[in-house]
Amino acid sequence: MLFARRARKINRILIVEDEPLVAFDNEHLLRDAGYEIVATVDTVAEATAYVGQHPVDLVLADVNLSAGGDGTDVARAAQGMDVPLVFVTGANLDGAAKMAMGVLAKPYNQRDLLATIEAVEAKLAGKTPKRVPKGLTLFD
Repeated sequence: MLFARRARKINRILIVEDEPLVAFDNEHLLRDAGYEIVATVDTVAEATAYVGQHPVDLVLADVNLSAGGDGTDVARAAQGMDVPLVFVTGANLDGAAKMAMGVLAKPYNQRDLLATIEAVEAKLAGKTPKRVPKGLTLFD
C-alpha cells in the first residue's frame, strides 16, 4: 500500500538573511526538503518588494540586517500582506508576538529549522504542533 504525502500549506519560502553562509545553508536544506525558495535576500527593501509582488507562503527573517532597516520592517510588510513570518535570530526581540508567528533562536540545527516550519504549518491549520524545537517560541 502506498501512502500519499499530505499537501503542504507552506511551499514557497522567502529567506531574509544577511549572513551569506547561513542563507546558503538554509536555502539548500529547504530545497532538499522539497520547499520552493522563491528568493533569498539580504535587505529590507528587497524583502518588502518581493512580498508585495510575488506569492509567498512563509518568510524566514533575521532581525539584524546590515543594510536599511531590520527584520521588524519585513515583518510589518509581511503582516500587511497576510504572509506568516518567523524570526530566525540571535537578537532579543520585544513585541515579536505582534508581528510574527514565532521566533527561532540562533544558533539552531537543520532539524530544528525543518521542525519550525512544520510547527508553523500545524498552527496555520489550527492544529497543535507535534514537535516544537527547543529554540522555537510560537505565538498565538
